[in-house]
Formats: sequence, C-alpha cells, structure tokens
Amino acid sequence: MPGTPKLSLLDLIPVAEGQSSAEAIAASRRLVQRADELGFHRYWVAEHHNTQLVASTTPPVLLAALGAGTKRIRLGSGGVMLPNHAPFVVAEQFAALESLYPGRIDLGLGRAPGTDPFTSAALRRDLARDRVDEFPNDVLELMGFLGDVRDEHDREVLARLRVTPDAATHPQIWLLGSSLYGAELAAAFGLPYTFAHHFAMHADPKAAADHYRAHFVPSPVLAEPHFMVSVSAIAAETVEEATRLALPSRAAMHQIRFGKPTRVLTPEGAAAYATRMQDRSLYDATTGTQLVGTPQMVADGIDRLVERTGADEVILAATTHDVEVRIRTIEALAELRDPAAWEPRTSVGAHPHN
Repeated sequence: MPGTPKLSLLDLIPVAEGQSSAEAIAASRRLVQRADELGFHRYWVAEHHNTQLVASTTPPVLLAALGAGTKRIRLGSGGVMLPNHAPFVVAEQFAALESLYPGRIDLGLGRAPGTDPFTSAALRRDLARDRVDEFPNDVLELMGFLGDVRDEHDREVLARLRVTPDAATHPQIWLLGSSLYGAELAAAFGLPYTFAHHFAMHADPKAAADHYRAHFVPSPVLAEPHFMVSVSAIAAETVEEATRLALPSRAAMHQIRFGKPTRVLTPEGAAAYATRMQDRSLYDATTGTQLVGTPQMVADGIDRLVERTGADEVILAATTHDVEVRIRTIEALAELRDPAAWEPRTSVGAHPHN
C-alpha cells in the first residue's frame, strides 16, 4: 500500500436550479482556487454534452479560464472523450494549455462519447467510422503529437506536424475507465490510469487496479504503474446533515441512468424526487460509491479505499446544489490531514458507505 497517496478533485461543473452556466463556472472557480490554497494535487474537469445538468462541455477552454486564479495545482481533463475529436486538435489544445501553465497540465482520455448517440453524431460528423473502435490508435497518435512517439514510422509522419512552435514541456497523458478495458490499455501503453469509481456502481476498483499493475509495461514516460481512483465525497458536521446534502448527487445519478437529467435539485427537491420513484433499487445503489458523513468518517472511507486498491492518488467528486458544500468538505478534510501527503491510517473506525 502506498505511504502517501495525494488527494485531487474532479469537477463536472454542475448547474443548479436557478443558476446560469456563467454562475456555475464562477462557482467552480471558487472551488479550484480554494483547492489550490489547501494543497490538493490536481483539479480535473469532465467532458459532457447536450445536458442541463453540467457545464463541463469543453475541458481545454474551461481549464484555461479556471486556472488563471491558481498557482500550483495541476489542471487537467477527467477526461476528454477522444472519439469525439481529432487527435491533432486535442494535442494542439493541450499543448497551448501547457504553454499557459507549464508543468501543470494533465490530459486524461476516455473512450466513451460522454453523451447520447444523436449528440455524438453532431460532434463527430463523420458517421461512416466508429471512432470508439479506433481509440487505441488515436491514443498512440495523440501521444506522438505530444512528444511520446512509440513507432519509428510514426516518427517520420508526426515530424511533419507541429502542435506548438516550441514545446519545452508536454502534458501528462492519463487513461480513464470504469472497466478492465481501460486498465488493460493503460498497462500496455505504460500510462497512468484512473478508475471512475464515483459512478461505476457495479464495477470493482480493486480488480481494475490489480489488472493494471499485473500487466503494466514500463514506458518512456512512466517506469512504474500509477493508479488513481475516484470517489464521491460529501462531509458535514453530522451524518444526518451530510446525508441530506448528498441527496442532489443521488438524484442526479438516478436521472443520468434513466436519460432524463435536469439541473441539480436542491436537497428538498431531491428528497421529493425520491418519493416519486416506483423503483428505488438504482437510487439506493448510489450509496455504494459515495463517502457521506462527518469529516472523520469520510477520511476513514478514503483510507479504506486506499487500503483496498493500493491507490497512489484519490480524486474526489461530488454533485452538490451549492458549491460551498464541496468547499466545506475539502476544507474539513484538509484540517485532518495534508491533501498533498495524505497519510493512510493503519486502522480505521466507523465509516460511511464505500
């Protein structure tokens, strides 16, 4: 088990009831600036499209704006859904980000489209080819554009294409996933890997971590496997208050699974939403990927997740109606331990759902 896993943040930039996209982005600016001050290691935004629920549609644009008020925290995508884009375009965007924030940019890549088939068609335009099936080759091509060329023939081709006139440093490329496919590919390419435990309700993060480490092949960019796991985390002074504040996250997950997401409900609205459900099984299952309780309970849950998976890092996600809930959560955790050098405990006490 690693001795000092770091803590990071994943942000979908949720849009709450009565809130504009501009206000949601401004709220995320407060979140990343506070995370930077507290010593959190990374701040990642996701890519989603055609939904009322979140404003995180274009990671590179958002990172350029949100990073302006930060000093040291790494900024990245969690992730860019590569089948939606040409690898060269993504490489140019993140090379430009690396020029803005040298040595601080992460490029997390996902294989899922992050949206519905109708929107996928609007994004890709070329419907004759299924870019999901070409994901491994697209990743290799993107790596090559950003300085990590694995094939000599590719080197000759890529030498004719520059994503930036003068790159002193390159973004760090990650692979993301919620199945063994992502773990397998990250291991084969020798890249760091993140498992999306915060929404993969029926997948096992330990199995993914074990598979990744067992099959890891050292590469020019990474000598040893590096595994990060995500989890939803909401803390408050009491279990009852934390549970109430987590209701919007549970409702949002339920809505996403049924393809009917709205803007993020208030805790009261989410409670009313739950009473109208005919089948609560999926709604109740969301507690399996959430850490909800007092700060110490959430910290213990993080420790248990690290002990179970051997994670080198933990990235915290949460969908809340008010960004201040997330800010208070990370402040409370930072009071317990240093996010930049989280010290796992050898024994943990009472813990929330994990």
